This record gives sequence, C-alpha cells and structure tokens, in this order.
Amino acid sequence: MNCCILGAGAWGTAMALHLDRCGHSVTLVPRRMEHALAIASTRENVDYLPGFQLPHSIQIGCELAPVLMEAEVVFLACPSKALRDLCLRVRAASGDAWQLKLFLVMCKGLELDSFKTPSEIVNEIFPEVACGSLSGPTFAGEVAAGNPTAVTLAVDADFAAADTYQQDFSNASLRAYLSNDVRGTELGGTLKNVYAIASGMCDGLQLGDNAKAALLTRSLNELVQLGQLLGGQKETFYGLSGFGDLVATCSGSWSRNRTFGERVGQGEAPESIVSSQKSVIEGYRATDCMKRLCDEKDMDAPILSQIHAILYDGQEPLSALQALMSRGLKAE
Repeated sequence: MNCCILGAGAWGTAMALHLDRCGHSVTLVPRRMEHALAIASTRENVDYLPGFQLPHSIQIGCELAPVLMEAEVVFLACPSKALRDLCLRVRAASGDAWQLKLFLVMCKGLELDSFKTPSEIVNEIFPEVACGSLSGPTFAGEVAAGNPTAVTLAVDADFAAADTYQQDFSNASLRAYLSNDVRGTELGGTLKNVYAIASGMCDGLQLGDNAKAALLTRSLNELVQLGQLLGGQKETFYGLSGFGDLVATCSGSWSRNRTFGERVGQGEAPESIVSSQKSVIEGYRATDCMKRLCDEKDMDAPILSQIHAILYDGQEPLSALQALMSRGLKAE
C-alpha cells in the first residue's frame, strides 16, 4: 500500500517507521523544505524524534502533487490549528491523486472558531474521500522503537474497507482496534490533553498521589459527560482514545501537555512556555476551544473551567484547586 504522511513531527515520523515495518511504501512530507532536506541527508529527524534512523525505503517528500499522485492513504499529522490550511493545499495539489481512498487524522483538537473536529474539516474539503481518525496512547518514541502499542482506528460504519485497513496497519508491535465513533474518538483525544495539563499542575505543586488520583478520576468523569453531550458514544471514552490516552498523557514524562502543566504549577507563565516551545502543546488551545464550546452550550465543566482560568485569566493554580475542593458535596 502507498502511504503518505503529511507532517514530520514526532508522531508522523514514528508512524512512518511503523508503516515501513508493516511493508508499505511510505513517503514522509515535512512542512518546511529545509526540514525535508535535513532528514533526507541525515536519515534522522533530529528536530522532533532524535535517535531513530529512517531506512532509505522511507522516501522524504517536498512537493505535495507528486507525493499525492500514487497515495492510497494520506495521514494528516500536522498540528490541529494548521489542518485546514494543509487540507486546502492538498486539495489544490490532488488533481492527479487517482488512488486516494482514505484520509486518517492524527492530530487532536477543535478548530477555534467553528469548533469542528479534524475529520469534520477534512470532510468539508474532501466530501468525496473517506476520513477517519487514528488515536490512542501513542508515545512517539515507543512506537518508533517498536514497543507494544494499541490504537483506535475510527472510521464511519459504512466504510466497507475498514477491516482491510485494520489488518494493514497492525503488526506484532502495534494493534489497531476498530471503532465507528469518529466524533467520540476525536473528542476524547481533545479533552484528555486538557486534563493532562491539570495532572501536570498537580506534579508541579507537589500535591501528592492522593490529589492526583482524585483529579484523574473526576477528570475522567467530566470527560465522559462532556463527550456524550457533544455527540460521542459513552463506551468510546472508556476505550483507548479516551481513558487509555488519558492515563498515558497524564502520567508519562514524555507528555508535552503534562510537562506544560507541571511548569505552570511551578510558577511559569503559560504564554511564555507556549511561545518558547518548538512542538505544539495541543491542550493549551484545546482548553480555550472546549471552554468556549461549553459556555455556548451551557454545559457545566468545573475542572475544565478552572484549568481555563489558570491558563487564560491569571488564576493561581493552588487557588483553582481550592475552588474545586470547596464545591458543594455530592454523591459519586
């Protein structure tokens, strides 16, 4: 199978290595020409996934049109805020993409103004091509190393080739589980990044294991409630793209969102951290999107609201925790 990965961050690069091990023809396409040249010459993505050599069987692309010409599956591995622009560029360059059958979104987050999920943006621009989501607890370094990993492959129920792609994307080290709840899968991937920031704040404030366990338990409850109200299926949020991703992102030292929250808990200003990062902290923007969406729909989300107050309104992290602890008591 001919696979094209647009976006050469850590996750896109790790997926290129995985697909190559599955025996597929893989082209990795960085956003910047200089990045493409650097990877092509060193066979290593020093900027985002150092320490892993890319075999010469993985092609490094620069121009979209020739890459898309023979692609059957296109993986969209850019940050969520760049997805619409990328899709428009793909649309303009896809005139000869005669084999294209499926887009798979790998980014997590909502569009800031429309609140659309990534697959909804793709479907808007490419109504004639199927689109799904690949999500779950996937630390890029572990996928690149071939460590055991499980992911959710979410596609619409009427996509007849789902079983085939599930087999094609799975091997001895990575197992894909099918879901037909694309919206729920994407909502889970968006919300877990928000709560990972809160988990990091617990670490930064050194509040202890009791506080972190309580926070994650109530965060999962809030994630499930919000996800259902926004159109996802309950069981999705207890699966890999919800609970599984929440556990990994809230506990892993590699998690950008958790590390960001830890630094905020230690007293650093959120804006200065975001502006100094080479990699995108998806949860920062997702917090604002989700808070605005909850306000618009009059949905109660106390943990999300306090995280937003810390990141955007200057609320002190410890004060936010005290506000949560002083809420009215209720049954679990």
